[in-house]
Amino acid sequence: MDDVSLEVPQGGVYGLLGPNGAGKTTMLRMIMNILGTDAGEIEILGTSSDRVGRDQVGYLPEERGLYPRMQLQEQLLYFAELKGASRADALPRLEHWTARLGLTDWRERKVNELSKGMQQKAQFIATVLHDPQVLILDEPMSGLDPVGADLMLDVLLEFSREGKTLILSSHQMQTVERLCDRVALINRGRLILEGRVGDVKSEHGSNTVVLAFEGDGSFLSDLPGVASVADFGRYVEIKLADGADAQGLLRAASERLRLSRFEIVEPSLHAIFVERVTADGDEAPAVASEVAR
Repeated sequence: MDDVSLEVPQGGVYGLLGPNGAGKTTMLRMIMNILGTDAGEIEILGTSSDRVGRDQVGYLPEERGLYPRMQLQEQLLYFAELKGASRADALPRLEHWTARLGLTDWRERKVNELSKGMQQKAQFIATVLHDPQVLILDEPMSGLDPVGADLMLDVLLEFSREGKTLILSSHQMQTVERLCDRVALINRGRLILEGRVGDVKSEHGSNTVVLAFEGDGSFLSDLPGVASVADFGRYVEIKLADGADAQGLLRAASERLRLSRFEIVEPSLHAIFVERVTADGDEAPAVASEVAR
């Protein structure tokens, strides 16, 4: 990391964004004292990260750390005890979380008998079973189907409402927009953007048009006044050049396409991510579910 300084407010959800290789996972491992720092200090809840009580923090790594041939229930209770929780306190929490995440019938099975999505839920339970105040989550939606992802989103929002602090690293921009209060974007180990989500979007202008249509829209990027087009399949997000007329775009598009939506909006985090990382000297990244190492 290159002189990165961040202050995460207590309570709420903080998004850590960046392309593959940016240094996000390295930063999370430094926060957890898995990796040491060459300079600077890291504090959690006002205490040095190498001294903070293990019962204060829950860490969900992208790479799962479960024992594949160990029974799920015994393994989760074991991890909770390692983090300072008594078995008597952890057992009712285990019953709650396995029921909430649909793993009740799998508690006595070995981890390698679970699907990828179930293993992700089990890893999440291991992260929260000791009731931490700070959650550090590296791609928490990895391996989850849409139903499981929505359930996880609800759980994380509940934690936020309870006043817990969540630090979330993800490439899923829609999840970040729905969850996060603040975001930081790092690239090549440097901080290139930080702030409240609403402020970040408003600072990047309102010269963005969302267009949904039927037909061949390949010509849109060649229209006068169009700076860029991001294709999301069922719709496109068009960034206009400074001074460009959105009504001119509407007229040109309606002459050749059957439009079902035309809306001037703030840019999405996806568009801001691509714009800022590209401007920082990288090619436009493929926003995928793989976190940088």
